[in-house]
Amino acid sequence: MKAKVYVTLKSGVLDPQGKAVEQALHALGFKEVGGVRIGKYLEIALDGGTRDEAEHRVREMCEKLLANLIIEDYRLEIVP
Repeated sequence: MKAKVYVTLKSGVLDPQGKAVEQALHALGFKEVGGVRIGKYLEIALDGGTRDEAEHRVREMCEKLLANLIIEDYRLEIVP
């Protein structure tokens, strides 16, 4: 089984890295870009257990280490 985890800044939290990428895209001629938000994508290989157990464990991982819940949101997918 594998977990796919997407971590993004909460709306309203400033994203200086995203702003820098947006400005660089504008400088390269991509004027249609209206905003860029940077996040993290993680793939985690999981051994054994049920799908529900895997989801529970990955949520624990996100809340304890992978996401800063004060400024970030996360979503996850469990895939066979």
